[in-house]
Amino acid sequence: MNTDLIPDGAALGAEETFSGYRRENGQTGVRNHLAVIPTSVCAAVVAARIADLVEGAVAIPNQHGCCQVGADFQQTKRTLIGLGQNPNVGAALVVGLGCENIDAAEIAAAIARTGKKTDHLLIQDCGGTLSATAEGARRAAPLARELSAMRRTPCPVAGLVLGVECGGSDFTSGLASNPATGAASDLLIQAGGVSILSETTEFIGAEHILADRAETPAVAQKLLAIVRACEQRSLAQHVDLRGSQPTPGNIAGGLTSIEEKSLGCIHKAGTAPIRDVLAYAEAPVGKGLFIMDSPGQDVDSVTGMLAGGATVILFTTGRGTPTGSPFAPVLKISANADTCVKMKYNIDIDVSEIIRGEASIAASGRLIFTEMLRAASGRLTKAESLGHREFGIYKIGPTF
Repeated sequence: MNTDLIPDGAALGAEETFSGYRRENGQTGVRNHLAVIPTSVCAAVVAARIADLVEGAVAIPNQHGCCQVGADFQQTKRTLIGLGQNPNVGAALVVGLGCENIDAAEIAAAIARTGKKTDHLLIQDCGGTLSATAEGARRAAPLARELSAMRRTPCPVAGLVLGVECGGSDFTSGLASNPATGAASDLLIQAGGVSILSETTEFIGAEHILADRAETPAVAQKLLAIVRACEQRSLAQHVDLRGSQPTPGNIAGGLTSIEEKSLGCIHKAGTAPIRDVLAYAEAPVGKGLFIMDSPGQDVDSVTGMLAGGATVILFTTGRGTPTGSPFAPVLKISANADTCVKMKYNIDIDVSEIIRGEASIAASGRLIFTEMLRAASGRLTKAESLGHREFGIYKIGPTF
């Protein structure tokens, strides 16, 4: 176990650094992507083709953005803006069809407020797919060249925004990989950084334990309220989450109830007090630990944290999953020795020594933290090297 960067038992200081990108608005990125953002599903193919033509460009496969209303429309809009504002994005090109609800110029203007170069185009104004693809490539290529000239510089660890996630959980998740990830989260917070815990569905049955860690009674009530609302949405569909969860895969992995799954899930948040509860895709204000109201669906949850500003994701899995993201490194952590062997090309960090009694949770947390800093400094995660860019925006209402 290599923990050379962080001696056993040592606390992190504000002087700890990694190699990243300093943004004009004071934020710090760990990647330097050119984001090609379609405002609706109608523009997704053109956005993807533009990205295919320009080195360093990444397009998101947005499936929403048209015929949405109310809170659902606002959430999609907030997510697209947040993704463009993410510190891992160095520049952005917004692609619209021209008649959808979400205005491409408005999205681009909101992203540009961070100081990064941003442009937009409309497929209808360009004259269709072929001309819009060509025009998009002409606009994106100079942005990509500028990004390629940027160099990493030493940045304080306090500038990192961590998102913690779990998926394909089994009995080892709650016993080992989640607590070790929580220890890594605590190290980041001790150094002045930000950590975000999401997946409201997986607080059910353990919400009172999280609420006891809230900094104020108002924050505790916000946390309890999002869990109640989650359950009410399920009951409105005539489904009781407490009786229908965990999933078949979780059960096969040794989990017996949603409460057991939740008690394991919340260990990813370590021991820090909870500063606030965020809406989906909302950016945290200040430092410390935050809760984000998101679904238990891994891809949608990670997308929400990225839109909230997360720059690196620690993703625990007992049964194994290849999931990545378009804009942030996703490190897979497993304490299941069999999974680490069977899915060795997907699992970044093996902490199965905890289960065997050969390593402590604290030491494994330091290992995870060390590997997180390496990824933040530019080392590709296995999901990145295999091209995993899973993406999904949490949809909360009907499309009309």
